[in-house]
Amino acid sequence: MAKGAVSRAAARKQKDKWKSKRWYSIRAPRNPWSFKVIGETIAEDDERVMGRHYEIMQNELDGDFSKMHVKIQFKVTNVVNKDALTEFVGYDLMKDHVRRLVRRERGKIDDTVDLVSKDGYYIRFKPLIISRGRIKASQKQQMRTIARNTILRIGASSTWIELQKIIFDGTLENSMKEEVTKIQPAKNVIFRRVQLLQSGVLLDEGPTLDEIYQSEKSKVVVQEEESDVLVAAEAGADISEIAEETVVEETVVEETVVEENTNKSDSIDYKSMTVPQLKELLKEAGKAVSGKKADLIDRLNE
Repeated sequence: MAKGAVSRAAARKQKDKWKSKRWYSIRAPRNPWSFKVIGETIAEDDERVMGRHYEIMQNELDGDFSKMHVKIQFKVTNVVNKDALTEFVGYDLMKDHVRRLVRRERGKIDDTVDLVSKDGYYIRFKPLIISRGRIKASQKQQMRTIARNTILRIGASSTWIELQKIIFDGTLENSMKEEVTKIQPAKNVIFRRVQLLQSGVLLDEGPTLDEIYQSEKSKVVVQEEESDVLVAAEAGADISEIAEETVVEETVVEETVVEENTNKSDSIDYKSMTVPQLKELLKEAGKAVSGKKADLIDRLNE
């Protein structure tokens, strides 16, 4: 057999891998996002989904368009049916946003702070402080130390879930800004990066996945009922429109008949008819037959 024929035969025996793959819905963590669907991925089996990383902008996750420069990172830790469950592993600022903050005549203070949360999560913070004007190296060191102590104090007394909440709503950044401003006014106090290095004790807080399934099914049922109501309302409107059109058509027909009768009456030449013929027409119309010929014609034209 020729080499080309062998390769074609081997190609026909190969299975199409895409047919064996299926789609998985990527869900955000249970707390604080209540298993919200944030994306989709495709794989052959559950094992190939495990460990995958997924990134999403914060404004797409919670609708806060002031955070369009914040990139949130998730990691798939479990697969249930066709749902890939994730955990929050950190977030990162867009580099162009950081470059826009750094300008001449301003001081830039960087640092890296590692801490262990109350529930045993090992986290790395990379704060960035931008002062309003130029500052001395000693002032930079003082502000760096104050920011580090604030992160350690708040982080050590908070759980990982609580830390996520105060990071995303800006509470931790505001607390740092209040402290470092005592040395020199700060224009921006942000976190360039937050990274989860090691997981701790998982707390069972928030709705379960079964409860989320139930709520999603109820929403689908409500949407279907609303669509049925709209269809019924539109159908009712169509019926009423048809009825109105029918009434209008009947009215037009009646008016047409009256006009035709009138035209017929107008087209008859009563003057050429004799008096007995005129009286016969008056008798059929139920009108009086007395009077002269002119009176009879006037009575017929009424």
